[in-house]
Amino acid sequence: MCGVFGILGEYSPSLARTALATLHHRGKDHCGIIQENHLFLAHHRLSITDHHHRSHQPLTHQRLLLSFNGEIYNHNALRTKLSEFPWQTSSDAEVILAAYQRWGIGCLDHLEGMFAFALIDDQKLYLVRDRFGKKPMFYYSASKCFVFASEIKALKPFLPSVTMNNNALRSYLSFLAPTPPHTFYEEIEKLESGEYLCWERGNFTKQSYYSIANAPRTTSLDSLETLLHASIAKRLDTHVSTAALLSGGIDSAMICAIAKAQGNPLPTFTLGYEGFKGYDERPNAKATAQYLGLANTQVVLSYDDFDENLDTVLTQMDEPLNDPAALPLYLLMERIAQEGYKVVLSGEGSDELFLGYRQYFEYLDIEHASILGHKNWLKRYFHQNFSMNREWEWYKRMFEETLLFRTSGEKFTDLQQSRLFRRRIQDNESLAFLQPYRHQFDHSDYTHPSHWYSMIDLKLFVAEHFLTKLDRMSMAHTLEARAPFLDHRLAEAVFGLSHEARLGSGGTKFLLKEIGKNYLSPEILGRKKKGFANPYMEWLIASDRLKLIHEVNNQTGLFHPKELQNYINMGRQGKFKHHVWGLYVLSHWMKRELL
Repeated sequence: MCGVFGILGEYSPSLARTALATLHHRGKDHCGIIQENHLFLAHHRLSITDHHHRSHQPLTHQRLLLSFNGEIYNHNALRTKLSEFPWQTSSDAEVILAAYQRWGIGCLDHLEGMFAFALIDDQKLYLVRDRFGKKPMFYYSASKCFVFASEIKALKPFLPSVTMNNNALRSYLSFLAPTPPHTFYEEIEKLESGEYLCWERGNFTKQSYYSIANAPRTTSLDSLETLLHASIAKRLDTHVSTAALLSGGIDSAMICAIAKAQGNPLPTFTLGYEGFKGYDERPNAKATAQYLGLANTQVVLSYDDFDENLDTVLTQMDEPLNDPAALPLYLLMERIAQEGYKVVLSGEGSDELFLGYRQYFEYLDIEHASILGHKNWLKRYFHQNFSMNREWEWYKRMFEETLLFRTSGEKFTDLQQSRLFRRRIQDNESLAFLQPYRHQFDHSDYTHPSHWYSMIDLKLFVAEHFLTKLDRMSMAHTLEARAPFLDHRLAEAVFGLSHEARLGSGGTKFLLKEIGKNYLSPEILGRKKKGFANPYMEWLIASDRLKLIHEVNNQTGLFHPKELQNYINMGRQGKFKHHVWGLYVLSHWMKRELL
């Protein structure tokens, strides 16, 4: 992939180059810079399409300048449609310039792929993030300059000081990652998925250009397999070496199976954990690889790997992200890059589109409680018998007729936060972060809860959590990760189906398993979902790092010490582990940036 960086307004050339250097890992093939009065536009390039130096960025055409991170998978088709453009390269980046010259910012409707880019048109700047948020874009607006970049680390040098954004803190605790536009840095913001920003003469506005809630209704299942084939084929249309992640589950198995059916037997990579067979997917992944006739490399991690790399991974992430799988993924991507691969396929988005989480069906069952005619006694019972378990709050919400599902990434509920923080947190306070998306859903043609589950999970759980992790951990090793399930034509076709078709017989991933019968064995299709589990809590305890949580809290006074200790004690017992990990990651950032 690539790194985008730029400044409009007054700037120090030496500071600009220092900031740009922090993005070197995103593209080591070339660094291009346009440096003018009140303009600094730069690009770190990972060459995937058209390796020739003529495609180095920033690209220019007449008054247009472009720094682009991503892949446009339909660039050849667009070249044919835009045949009047005076082509100088074979790159997909140049296609963006041609499309913009024809359609203006409406060109976004014509682009298929993953992308974040900065396009300067004379006195106007556009910053763009793709439909599902596969690629990032951050920005910082000061009195004399406007700075943007692919990662926060390139914007930090411009901050006069670091102040924590409390909205980022609250949304992080609630949903595992800060919700847009917030970052943990008070003055740095990010684009959300499907959004662009327009800056002109010192002022900027933002506009949403895509929401899956606007997907047209789908009336036939027949196209799904064809669309999945097309999506994978587009992501394999490259001359660089490509690999695939392979767990024991159906998502990665389907990608690999269809790729092989298309004549691309991809080498696969699987994680294992030394001394922790319960978390290990190597046996299942090996069986899948053997069934498909694919090479499988097993990457086995130990406690020493965890201890030696944890600080690096959390620093590379720039800000807190509550995902214990980040470190294993970092080391897996490192191995894939060491083996010489430049592209890797991954299965993000499948669970959210094909309803692959068990809790979706648990929520649907709880939704039925809303029709109970006599439930006041149950409401009183729940008020009088508090439980820290999130299921307690699920039922409380239903009896109080408030929004039940708040993403699969919901972690600290409002009541848990109220007990944890030294300040009072009101019931349903976290709903403020979801309200814009709920408004979109309420004004769409979809009404069934299962469509809401998919929509909000794609918007936050996938875009701000999973895809953030995937981008940072792959790009740390200059490796491009592609997610075939998040092709927008495929996603719209799945989302647009009736809830009856998507739910099928009531089991997870009904539709994907139906397609999978043509490619995978009943044993593979019937495996119980494990997720990306790993022994993070066991290793965190062994490292004696948990004391950092109290050390930082003693200096900040954010949380009640007894409640923190309660979580830590439960974490040691194997309960609320994800909560404790989130508190540790937060403490690590606060010590590094604030104390």
